[in-house]
Amino acid sequence: MSEETTLLEFPCMFPIKAMGRASEDFESLVTTIVFAHAEPYAGEAVAINESAEGNFVSVTVKIVATSREQLDRIYMDLTDCEQVLMAL
Repeated sequence: MSEETTLLEFPCMFPIKAMGRASEDFESLVTTIVFAHAEPYAGEAVAINESAEGNFVSVTVKIVATSREQLDRIYMDLTDCEQVLMAL
């Protein structure tokens, strides 16, 4: 399989998860980055989970993914953001 090959069939629903330190604006930060590149998936598009002690938060955003390049741009922007500790 070449680097350009993907197992996904586009368009499709794709969940993107970003984790960072808990703050009032982390959800807004993540959704702004993701929705700059993609449309939200119908239904409950955003889910937030806090760590047991409340120090960290994960934001999962479900999008309509249209291409591998689109996903690459989203992950690059998320990982370039200093507040985002990890993106999956």
